[in-house]
Amino acid sequence: MTDATPEQPLHEPPAPLGEEPEVHGLGPAAAAPLPPPLSRGARIASVIAVWAVALVLGVLIGTVSQPDQYAAWLSLALAVCVLLAFVAQLATQHKDGFVDRLAATLTGCFVVLGVTGAILGAIALSA
Repeated sequence: MTDATPEQPLHEPPAPLGEEPEVHGLGPAAAAPLPPPLSRGARIASVIAVWAVALVLGVLIGTVSQPDQYAAWLSLALAVCVLLAFVAQLATQHKDGFVDRLAATLTGCFVVLGVTGAILGAIALSA
């Protein structure tokens, strides 16, 4: 434990109102420039790309798998979409709005695969 000396206090006093606080001793990460804000198009693309993968997986499941295996493949497709959602949102490298983007991505995947499951279930019952 280090002792605070008058020359080096343990904590900096807060900056007066209207002034920017000085950054001292936070390491090299604090000196890195902030990334530019994520554009609206990039945010939407990171969400819709995973929705498109969910749609493609749903179509593939409907065309390739047997009707008695639809549920197993749809749950696997949902697991893939959850992992892709995290990858897509972490790849943006922006923490602002991460939870909102992830929630929108996962909600869209649930809806796409849920509708696909309802359609495939109706097809399986009629066959």
